[in-house]
Amino acid sequence: MNSTEMWFGLGPAERALQDEARALAATVAPLAAEADAMSQVHPRVREALRTSGLAGLMVPAAYGGRSESVDPLAVCLVREVLMKTSSHLDSLFALQGIGSYAITRGGTEEQRRQWLPRVASLETLAGLALTEENAGSDLKNVATTVTDKDGALVVRGEKTFISNAGAADFYITLVKEELPEGPGLSLVLVPADAPGVTTRPSPELIAPHVLGDLTFDDVVVPAEARLGAPGKAMSLVLSTLAVFRVSVAGAAVGLATGALEEAARHARTREQFGRPLLRHGPVAQLLADSWNDVEMARLLTYQAAASAREDPRAALNRSSMAKVAATEAATRVVDRCVQVMGRWGLIANTPIERYYRQARPMRVYEGASEVLKLGIASTLCAEID
Repeated sequence: MNSTEMWFGLGPAERALQDEARALAATVAPLAAEADAMSQVHPRVREALRTSGLAGLMVPAAYGGRSESVDPLAVCLVREVLMKTSSHLDSLFALQGIGSYAITRGGTEEQRRQWLPRVASLETLAGLALTEENAGSDLKNVATTVTDKDGALVVRGEKTFISNAGAADFYITLVKEELPEGPGLSLVLVPADAPGVTTRPSPELIAPHVLGDLTFDDVVVPAEARLGAPGKAMSLVLSTLAVFRVSVAGAAVGLATGALEEAARHARTREQFGRPLLRHGPVAQLLADSWNDVEMARLLTYQAAASAREDPRAALNRSSMAKVAATEAATRVVDRCVQVMGRWGLIANTPIERYYRQARPMRVYEGASEVLKLGIASTLCAEID
């Protein structure tokens, strides 16, 4: 099932990276069912990821990373492999970049040198605190505030459904700020151990995830904790999305591939009415349609990630298209695969059942499909003469 990889034109460096990711995935595979059921960081999975050195992909080489800059295609390829084995492993890897990229793009030299090497080595876990009770897709509704007081910054408010909450060592926090020109959105780096920061578990998801709610009760941080210019947070948020949104598509392709392989093995070996399931036309059609979906999603994902290598912001619309296409395809593929496997696809905590639960949230986070489609359609109409 690697035909797209072969003719897309991945080079030796990309193929070597896939091999590294496969080696890590093989190490974690015996732990996958246990880790994927956890809402806390699995220590052995974290140690395996740390030992692999792959977290270095999330940080520029100048600060302990592996490449001159964060490479969207490299991140995408690794997530494809990791998600096929363990959603816990994939999330732990992805959040190191998602939670730290604003430092890479908008941090001071001191902030980069303080935090990024520790992110690359996995000594430190990163968190990005954007969403609130009334601010999901519409981040303009953010109510958490930052104010200046005696030369310091005071953060007050609550964040909900924050990945790595309770495990992260810092949170890049989106806040509302009153500025001379009016209210604006800013980013502040808040250490997890700052007085006034507390966490509590978020409601459990259908696919367990390291997730929690944050409270900032008059948390005081130095003025140097600001990231970027006051009121210009959305530029850094969009820069993060431009690099990492397409990697969600990569993870979705990996999930769909894993589900399809499970169903194909079952169809090849399971006999009904005197012949393998594969020889029954309706089953063959489900498998063929699923492989078409996987390969189309993979091709668009690789192309979008390669475009993001050159100019992430310019490629954001195509990354959104890949994210929608791949996550929607993964949902269709996994549903078909469960149908192919019949009752064997319904057994709790089997790989196919985990894939089924894990696929559904992917259509929501990092931009819900319907929200992304609005932007895609607007771009389309703007480009038509």
